[in-house]
Amino acid sequence: ISDQKPLGCWSVKHGQILTCPVVCNFETHEYIAVHDDKVLRIWKNEDINLDKAFKATLSADVYRIHSLPSGGPLVLFRAGGVRTLDELLEAPQQEIENIISDEVIRWSGAFMEGQQPVLIFTTEKDGDFFVYVQNPKQSSVHKYKLEQQESSKPLCFTAHVTNQTVTLLCLYSNDSVYQVLIPLQQDNEEEEEEEEEEILSKSLLVNLSVSGTVLKGTSLVVLDKDHVAVLGSLAAPGKEPRECLTIWNTKFQTLQTSKELPLGTSGQLWCYEEKFFLIHGKVLTVIMYKCETSSLAAAVGKLKDSQTPDVSSFLNWNTLEDEELVVSFQSQESVALKEESRMSLRSRRSSAAKVQPETLSVGQLLLNLKDASTYVLEDELRKLMSKAPTPDLQATIGCVVTALTDRCKTNPKYYPQNFLLQIVETRDLSYSLCPDLMAVALEKKDMHLLQICLERFPDIPEEITYACLKAFLSISEDHLQSIDVNLDSVICYIDVESDDKEVKTEIVQNGFSAEMEQDMCDTKIPKEAQGRSDGESCPVGPHKAALLNSVLHSAYTETFLLPHLKNLPAGQAILFLRYLYYLYVKCSEKVNTTLPGIRSPTINQIMDWMCLLLDAHFTVMVMLPEAKELLSNLHKFVRAQVRFYSELNKIEGSLRELQRLNHLRESQTYSIEVLEII
Repeated sequence: ISDQKPLGCWSVKHGQILTCPVVCNFETHEYIAVHDDKVLRIWKNEDINLDKAFKATLSADVYRIHSLPSGGPLVLFRAGGVRTLDELLEAPQQEIENIISDEVIRWSGAFMEGQQPVLIFTTEKDGDFFVYVQNPKQSSVHKYKLEQQESSKPLCFTAHVTNQTVTLLCLYSNDSVYQVLIPLQQDNEEEEEEEEEEILSKSLLVNLSVSGTVLKGTSLVVLDKDHVAVLGSLAAPGKEPRECLTIWNTKFQTLQTSKELPLGTSGQLWCYEEKFFLIHGKVLTVIMYKCETSSLAAAVGKLKDSQTPDVSSFLNWNTLEDEELVVSFQSQESVALKEESRMSLRSRRSSAAKVQPETLSVGQLLLNLKDASTYVLEDELRKLMSKAPTPDLQATIGCVVTALTDRCKTNPKYYPQNFLLQIVETRDLSYSLCPDLMAVALEKKDMHLLQICLERFPDIPEEITYACLKAFLSISEDHLQSIDVNLDSVICYIDVESDDKEVKTEIVQNGFSAEMEQDMCDTKIPKEAQGRSDGESCPVGPHKAALLNSVLHSAYTETFLLPHLKNLPAGQAILFLRYLYYLYVKCSEKVNTTLPGIRSPTINQIMDWMCLLLDAHFTVMVMLPEAKELLSNLHKFVRAQVRFYSELNKIEGSLRELQRLNHLRESQTYSIEVLEII
């Protein structure tokens, strides 16, 4: 997620529908899916075609698959039956019992209590809600009825299991969260007791309203024993409802913090390993959080200065909108989220200045340096980076770069080019650690820094890659002469001496020569047009070539890059294609199809980008007269290459036989052999 790169994609056939969320089997590292209610599919990450993956048709409709880290996947059927995945694989067509009658499952969850898996699900029938607790290993099931609430009904559920007790939380339509406690029953209880339908009483946990503002919740997750997160719309009297992510202190019935989501959400919220996952606008947003033990002081935002520890944690809301780095000071009683941190920072800023520099945390130091002079800022940041390596050093360097880019945005005249270059060249950074760096470099037209970032960052978004490509193609050759650019990737195949003439080779290799091209083609190309577009001379200068090479090295996903690439102006697209064609010809001159030099583009990178560019601009290029000769020459060259490799394939058997005979021949024996190749 941090790299924003899809690692795999699988599709079912046309007409088939995935009918429950796909899960991962933690024990076997396999994916498990169900399509068309009954068809089970299991595959691994390296599998490409889902249709060829393992398939098992079950005897009943599946509602959900729950994957437990140490208990194996559990399959919950729509009729209420539960089986482990191993049991189903042994006999896929086994009969599944019907536990619920005329009831519809509304929610389910799976948990581990000790070494035993526990599956809980809620159902609805005629306005009544029921809770089922099952232990698949012990084949036990217990049914309960949820106490009715006048004029309101449950909207969503969540639960957790501790000390042999299920805590079920219910978000009701009356804007309140209720708690239901269900003790896990033992196996030795009487059957008569199990068959009794016990009515569960509930208690009010928290009312989702503050000073007349009511939260209309849509999704609920538990953070710890004292905090819950609710996603919904805040409705204030006389104002438009606005979607927010909120965290509530259930112990003291207070709203701990909230974050507005202006682009809207899908109404779903997930929580895993102290991270929130939600759909904000059209993107999946991941937000880190940290909860500490609750107290009344933390609940009302009144923490004493003396309680502030040296260690602070960061909560970066930049995934939602552009904001400066927010530093959240955790106390032993606080929830480290944005609004609370701002409140406490105001009260602590004066006292923080009195702390000795060596005792300051990274966040405190950056806040103190926010208004410092340029010299003091850079000097303190250099000292910070020169400290002994720590486990969070990389994150610290990212914060340093963020502090510098923030200063650049607030002060347009400030741009520490050399300092930023030094950091990027000597530190193991990534785009996600300093997301504003390349945007600032693009604004400042710092081509050298962009080149280094493209070569070193593994997680650059396609939008930024495209912006760099467009900037490199649009900048003039004259201006590039005055810019310091790393030429290591072009120095060995483009002569940067006088007149920018490249070094030619007269060796005919890999089946291509000017004569061969003319023999195989009917169309005659004027000589000056040939010299301009047939790949014999580089269409760009060495500086621009080096910058374009850094783009070729950048990782990308075709699906995300193509929409941006289609916006490239036609003239720049043709120039880029000319350069790619030039590289393609250069690679083909070598027996190993490899360009000399450090970080030179590979033949695969060149071919992939040529295909991308043609996919994005083929219609435009076919219509443009200036692109006709280029496309024609490219077609001829590729056709000559295909024919040459086709001829090689014909003699592949003979070449292998020669290789075998060469191994059998004694090295000290002199002989003359005549081999006839038919």
